[in-house]
Amino acid sequence: MTSHPRDAPQFYLTAPSACPYLPGQRERKVFTHIVGKRAREINDILTQGGFRRSQTIAYRPACEGCRACVSVRVIVDEFAPSENMRRVAKLNADLVGAPTPNQPTAEQYALFRRYLDARHGEGGMVDMTVLDYAMMVEDSHVETGIIEYRMASPAGGTEPLAAVCLTDFLPDGLSMVYSFFDPALSKRSVGTFVILDHIARARALGLPYLYLGYWVQGSRKMEYKSRFLPQERLLPMGWMRHG
Repeated sequence: MTSHPRDAPQFYLTAPSACPYLPGQRERKVFTHIVGKRAREINDILTQGGFRRSQTIAYRPACEGCRACVSVRVIVDEFAPSENMRRVAKLNADLVGAPTPNQPTAEQYALFRRYLDARHGEGGMVDMTVLDYAMMVEDSHVETGIIEYRMASPAGGTEPLAAVCLTDFLPDGLSMVYSFFDPALSKRSVGTFVILDHIARARALGLPYLYLGYWVQGSRKMEYKSRFLPQERLLPMGWMRHG
């Protein structure tokens, strides 16, 4: 009988389900639990292999006959914002990000609900309760935190939340686990600004990469990730530079 160390990851495969990104496609995922004393080490290794974290689960696509999902990470020191990105940064210069512990608040959940209802009314997260949100934020065995974005207050008071990002801190970069923003600010491209801010934060920390998750070729939802250049994409031969 083969025995496994207590902290050795065991991998599982999900049943096929409808792909949320490409119509007519079916998705499967391989996943494992990231818990125990080696959770951070295992998460770091799996991230290098294209996995993403959700609570205490690390997963990556394992679809039959489709390789559209590609892990991408921005090369921080070489990143060059486009003219449009520079406009977005200027437009949102009044937004200030503040790192906080990964502790959920009622204000965060209220913003999360408004974001889901306005932007992802048909998505799989739309039924998340306040308890589900709390688990998403708190249930982690790796180094993680929240960046809260608010408009600067000239009077020194506290402005309402404009955006939130749950962020993992890795030895070689930051990983944006999930972000959301006030849908009333959609014309300001706050989502793009949050990515630009994370690139700046990774640079200030001396970290080489910002992990953006999966770029999905053919999906309009994920097309924005391809614009942050130069970046590396995880292909069968390893991480390859693009742009």
